[in-house]
Amino acid sequence: MSEQKIYEMTYEGIRRLEEELESRKGEVRAEISDRIKQALSFGDISENSEYDDAKNAQAENEARIAEIEAVLKNARVIDEEEISKAKVNIGALVTLREESSGEQEEYMLVSAKEEDIFENKISSESPVGAAILGKRKGQVVDVHAPRGTIRYRIVKIDRPQEKRA
Repeated sequence: MSEQKIYEMTYEGIRRLEEELESRKGEVRAEISDRIKQALSFGDISENSEYDDAKNAQAENEARIAEIEAVLKNARVIDEEEISKAKVNIGALVTLREESSGEQEEYMLVSAKEEDIFENKISSESPVGAAILGKRKGQVVDVHAPRGTIRYRIVKIDRPQEKRA
């Protein structure tokens, strides 16, 4: 029997996946269905690129729906009280200082399914995330990156102040 992977996720991450799932099952499916109907109206589908494109989009959408459903089925919400202020774990807000430049940046450590670098949410599986996971405030970690090894000091570990709907 294969073991199911449990995804530790933040409340916000699960909410976003649920919203994406609803959108893909509703609006996206309807839009793709309309594209297929329109392409079929052109007649012969043997050389109909619009039909092929719509069917490919349908297959991709259904695959993403199945993926989201599997993640949600195996997701475990990380309760804010579970987020340690002493040790970096998923859901923690971590302030890192690059030792060579002194620049500081705050990141939220999340599961790979929630990663969003534009919102400073880094995956626990990324080089930086893997290096800081389980570490304590004040510890220095070395991250191996394409431009060489970068040394970070963990300046602060905190809990996020998420607004729940």
